[in-house]
Amino acid sequence: MKSFTIGLVLGLVAVLAIAVAMKWRQRNLPMSVAEKAEYLGKRRARMLPALAIIYITQQASYITLQQDAAHRAVNDAKISAWLALSIILLLALSAKWFWFERKEVRDLLDDENTRANRSDGMRFGFIFAMLTCIVIYFITMFEPVNGRDVVHIVMSDGLGAALIRWGWLERVAHRDA
Repeated sequence: MKSFTIGLVLGLVAVLAIAVAMKWRQRNLPMSVAEKAEYLGKRRARMLPALAIIYITQQASYITLQQDAAHRAVNDAKISAWLALSIILLLALSAKWFWFERKEVRDLLDDENTRANRSDGMRFGFIFAMLTCIVIYFITMFEPVNGRDVVHIVMSDGLGAALIRWGWLERVAHRDA
């Protein structure tokens, strides 16, 4: 099995282990469905900007990876980690969060305001990705750019911008509430 696949699987297993640990930690908290949804909504509003910062700062490891001319297994692991985090953040951005909660809690968390904020974040991320494509198109007039690097840059910029926008809107909504 290639180290790339191993890194991707290990990243997904790590996320699943963290989700199980969080669920186990909260098993004895006596909360109603509405209280739990309110608690998780506030936690999501705090978590989104932190996730966006982690995701964007992770790009520094990709930049150092590109400067390293030798192909090593650790390079595949770094790319796999980025890909696993990108997939999970994209799923979280496009679907309801807190997949391991009861349906009632998920439905309360996915209210009209949250859907509007998520939609605006996705719109903002799309626009940012398209602007990144325009910049890369301009750069390629002077310097050739690898296709894999283009995919990485566009996906990272678009997803990062969407997370930042959604996180900011969620924090504003919870601060005003």
